[in-house]
Amino acid sequence: MIWLIGSGPMGIAYANVLMAQKIEFLTIGRSESSAHSFQEKVGHTVISGGLNQFLASNPEPPSKAIVAVSVEQLAKTTTALIEYGVNNILVEKPGGLNKKEIEKIAELSSKKMADVFVAYNRRFYSSVLKAKSIIHDDGGVTSFNFEFTEWGHIINSIKKAPNVKENWFFANSTHVVDLAFFLGGTPKEISCYTSGSLPWHTRAAAFTGAGQTGSGALFSYQANWSAPGRWALEVSTTHHRLYFSPLEELRIQKTGSVSVEEVEIDDELDKKFKPGLYRQVESFISNNNELYTIQEQAMAMRQYQSILGGIR
Repeated sequence: MIWLIGSGPMGIAYANVLMAQKIEFLTIGRSESSAHSFQEKVGHTVISGGLNQFLASNPEPPSKAIVAVSVEQLAKTTTALIEYGVNNILVEKPGGLNKKEIEKIAELSSKKMADVFVAYNRRFYSSVLKAKSIIHDDGGVTSFNFEFTEWGHIINSIKKAPNVKENWFFANSTHVVDLAFFLGGTPKEISCYTSGSLPWHTRAAAFTGAGQTGSGALFSYQANWSAPGRWALEVSTTHHRLYFSPLEELRIQKTGSVSVEEVEIDDELDKKFKPGLYRQVESFISNNNELYTIQEQAMAMRQYQSILGGIR
């Protein structure tokens, strides 16, 4: 039996995958309204009232748990599960609201010998799996660049819990940054610059930088949250340039050609379920060690802090 913590939109997405994989699960939610919506859309009951109230009834810890609550509740919920004795947890990205929260979970999980994985589902996109195969056959990545522009005009008006918007880079932009470093390699050196500010994000409005990975691949990035743009990633090998924009799709350019062609991918699962989620859950259930640990996320937060802070 798996516990699914959260009955909002992400909880619903996970529930659809768990049912398709015929995995028994128990859903724990907070509000009656989200529980009612979950039950209507999924056809599965929810224990409402929140995790703490549920744990007070002294249930037997499950073999695994999935944390799909709002970003400001991720660290608190994961911590409660670890302390209760749950030792195999998949927590929605980014795992916590900020560097401090993520580092605390990493430390606690190591102390309690619990495996905590961060759910960056884009790592499991069909487009990404195909790209990984091409990169392997080509002998690795030589360079890459990416953009994590957010639509500031939209974010400014949406309602979020306190501090979520100020931590928007961690909460949202790391989706594409993680994917870039997942395919291109972990930075060994990085130089970062920022400028400007926004009413909802005072730290910076524009970002740019460059660096080199441990394998020698060069990379650069940019984003401007007060201008038009979108998420994008380009990865170069000695034989191909791979284009992700949107990230669910893959296009390719071959050496000696200026044409960019669409790559045929088997994306049936990404169309039927939230993209990447089916294979991610499959990996979590089968314990095949493909998932990203909270300890790795804690280390990556140093680079994320550099990108976010930069030099003005």
